Amino acid sequence: MHTDFDDRGVIVSCPACGQKNRLMYDRLGAESRCAECKQAIGAPSEPLAVGSREAFDRLIGHSALPILVDYWAPWCGPCRMVAPELQKVAARQAGRVLVVKVNTDELPELGQRFGIRSIPTLVVFAQGREVSRASGARPAADIESWLEQAGRPAKAGPGA
Repeated sequence: MHTDFDDRGVIVSCPACGQKNRLMYDRLGAESRCAECKQAIGAPSEPLAVGSREAFDRLIGHSALPILVDYWAPWCGPCRMVAPELQKVAARQAGRVLVVKVNTDELPELGQRFGIRSIPTLVVFAQGREVSRASGARPAADIESWLEQAGRPAKAGPGA
């Protein structure tokens, strides 16, 4: 599925007819239909490459879904090892979590802004804020367990 970003949403091509459709950021988890052929268009089920700082900021700031960001680089061996695991996560979590990739060689300012010191680094954003981060390659099942923990509200301690 070819994707792009604009100021209002993720642009995807309909798998049935090829028509470009916009999935609004604030409705990313909702069911959508192609404007041309009316076929259902599911939420993105593969990692999406973010091509600009502006697209990243709009996505993080307006997405209805939590965003799992993979900060990576093409020369990084562990990054290449975790890529198929993120494919699995994106497919299994489609409609619940959006997986995106930020190439830190192409967008170094995003790595610097978020203090990325090693790659791969995975960061979860929800409602415009970072909620969790982890470094290093790991299997899809471990990533999904970590995602589940990141989505849970913190338990109140004694006396809270």
